[in-house]
Amino acid sequence: MICPLGSTFFGLTQGDKLAIYTTIHEIVFHGKGGYSWSEVYNMPIWLRKFTFNKLKDWYAEKKEENDQAVKQANRKASKIKKPAYRTRASNK
Repeated sequence: MICPLGSTFFGLTQGDKLAIYTTIHEIVFHGKGGYSWSEVYNMPIWLRKFTFNKLKDWYAEKKEENDQAVKQANRKASKIKKPAYRTRASNK
């Protein structure tokens, strides 16, 4: 008998698996050694999502701080007068 709903097994699709494994990888990789793969895999889903969002927010904040520092450095560099160089020696 063919199930009218399509699939007879209510498992994860390939897209779902990819999203889960990507999230686990991001936590383990960007957690800088604070988490092992098995710890993150066995985390409750709510805690995994919370941890992922906290890491994402932290890296976004660090990126913003870095961007601000680069802008300040560029402003300071543009205020410095560059010396006028001569291309030829004068004939004296």
